[in-house]
Amino acid sequence: MAEKEEGTKQAERAAEAQAEADEEVEVKFRLFDGSDIGPVRCNAVATTVATLKDRVVAEWPKDKTVVPKTANDIKLISGGKILENDKNVAQCRAPFGDLPSTAITMHVVVQPSSAKSKPDKKADKSPKTTRCSCSIL
Repeated sequence: MAEKEEGTKQAERAAEAQAEADEEVEVKFRLFDGSDIGPVRCNAVATTVATLKDRVVAEWPKDKTVVPKTANDIKLISGGKILENDKNVAQCRAPFGDLPSTAITMHVVVQPSSAKSKPDKKADKSPKTTRCSCSIL
């Protein structure tokens, strides 16, 4: 009898592991102005953060003033954490217990690339002089 129960438990664990591996999730991306991209359906285990970044860049709205040129120009934030490119979606999900499956919202932050850095202000050619005055009473 104990062997049957153990076999049943192993079968249940295997079924749960397979369900996790096949889990499809919806991800939407919240932009800086409050608009969204998506939702996008993806496999939680097979899809990496780098893949999601590429998708965001490809689907970026053309009417925005700030536009990332590459996936390196953006960061994805979920659950208050900046997501690493080599992690998959399943590893980045916050454990919410038994809440119903809904779309995962990731916030998108656009960072200007280092090539776009602001040019230095023109330096004044006149030397700066320090002026100081003292009054002795």
